[in-house]
Amino acid sequence: MSSRFDPAALRRTILEMAFAGSTVHIVCAFSIVEILAVLYRNHLRLGDGTPRAEGRDYLVLSKGHGVMAQYACMRELGWLNDNDIRNYFGNGTILKGLSDAHVPGLEVTSGSLGHGLSVGVGMALGAKRKGSGQRCYAIVGDGEMNEGAVWEAILFAAHFKLDNLTLIVDENGFQAMGATHDILELGDLVQKLTAFGFDSIGVDGHDELRLDHALTRTKELSNGRPKAIVAKTIKGKGVSFMENKNSWHYTRLTKESYADALAEINAARATNGAWSS
Repeated sequence: MSSRFDPAALRRTILEMAFAGSTVHIVCAFSIVEILAVLYRNHLRLGDGTPRAEGRDYLVLSKGHGVMAQYACMRELGWLNDNDIRNYFGNGTILKGLSDAHVPGLEVTSGSLGHGLSVGVGMALGAKRKGSGQRCYAIVGDGEMNEGAVWEAILFAAHFKLDNLTLIVDENGFQAMGATHDILELGDLVQKLTAFGFDSIGVDGHDELRLDHALTRTKELSNGRPKAIVAKTIKGKGVSFMENKNSWHYTRLTKESYADALAEINAARATNGAWSS
């Protein structure tokens, strides 16, 4: 059994950071844990293994408020250490609550939603023109899909035939102020993205085997069409009292809720075991 990028361990790191920094966006990070785990474990080519390696694949977290999940993966890679995690939001830390390109290992500054995908499209275009073979994976939230700039980037990617771009939508059904279908109905995103010129597929965003298969397929199809994976996820996945509770978007942990969340994650891991590679 492989423990590398084990979702339970990643969720524990997220809780550790959130409690240490008394900060929010826990559930936003939880919904993308398996997506990031599979990307880092099996698909991202990291060159010499350093954060700014030449020829690396790009991972653009356009949904920048989920950055604690990426920090957790960066800890696994040795790009962050235990002190970075324990000092989250403390004096002298370089780690922010939103993705920031000044942090080695993060490709974009994406606190303002809707812009990260455009940067990722530019990276994919540059790699295509250089013939470097680099791929770009861009993760957006379904609430972020309300932004017009996202659809401009999607049109651009299809027009320039960026088949080295994979858009991953974290479709957890919520955004900061409520359910996505109440705020702005998105319809069937797989059908919509297909109509915009993408090869698109919907998957369970917590099923690592299906995610792995979908990501493998994106690399096999060099047909001039960008790729899209619409990952159906659960906001707060992994802790029952957080799952689909949108109030946790901005709720901070107490000593009691921190202990309860850790106990639940540890119990689930003991029952299910680590993902087998």
